[in-house]
Amino acid sequence: MTWHQISVITHEDLAPRLADFFDQLGAVSVTYMDAEDEPVYEPAIGETKIWSNTEVIALYELDKEPELIKMQLHARYKPEQLRNYRYELIEDQEWERAWMEFYKPMKFADKLWVCPTDQERYESGTVCLTLDPGLAFGTGTHPTTALCLEWLASHDLTGKTVIDYGCGSGILAVAATLLGAKKAHAVDIDPQAITATESNALKNQVQDKIVCYLPEQFTPFQADVVLANILAKPLIDMAEQISNLVAPGSYLVLSGILHEQAESVMNAYQQYIIFSLPVQQEDWIRLEGIKR
Repeated sequence: MTWHQISVITHEDLAPRLADFFDQLGAVSVTYMDAEDEPVYEPAIGETKIWSNTEVIALYELDKEPELIKMQLHARYKPEQLRNYRYELIEDQEWERAWMEFYKPMKFADKLWVCPTDQERYESGTVCLTLDPGLAFGTGTHPTTALCLEWLASHDLTGKTVIDYGCGSGILAVAATLLGAKKAHAVDIDPQAITATESNALKNQVQDKIVCYLPEQFTPFQADVVLANILAKPLIDMAEQISNLVAPGSYLVLSGILHEQAESVMNAYQQYIIFSLPVQQEDWIRLEGIKR
């Protein structure tokens, strides 16, 4: 199927209103993209963070008239509020498979394979986690996730109880059970993350070992391993809460932390956790420690 695609660059304050206007004009979808390669690292919990200069992209069915949409757009907003208006006809793509061209099997600590469907790897002494891109963050390609997978694959998890706090796609909970954990408890504020985790648990046949919760459904308890791959600010804000989930003498693994944020995060946890030296991949840090 072919679609009309209209895009325009605007300031972050106007972007949500512009997206709403495209919706009112019958768009089937509206998305945001970074217009200036500006990284966004620290959205608050529940916040949709956009960029200072944001490209707003609207998709319309062919029965819509793009010239009429353009006229209405320019009648509504001042010229200085909109930049780089662009129109094009685009063809449907099998988006998930297009992404899969860039998502290849990955191996962690010579013990754990993470593979897309139909590219599974099975070797003696390894386990294989099958995972496809979906609604929730986490395929193992980002350094924050890769650092946690490397840690899991480097430790004996046999019979352990694991909490994956901020589970995203559930990749860490699934990996932990495949690597021998007795039970993994996956917690996330996003219902889509719960859906994705349950789906990935089923795909990897570990659904009987993984329990999923929204935060209000989760009753805190102390586990043998607690993983929190979130971001520095929520990790700092929840330092006491997350530390209380770790049994004395057991492991806490934190990720989603930029190099320059590591000291602040460690300081927030120092009364609870004895940390090892940070481990770095690209600009990202993994912190690991033992509960006092």
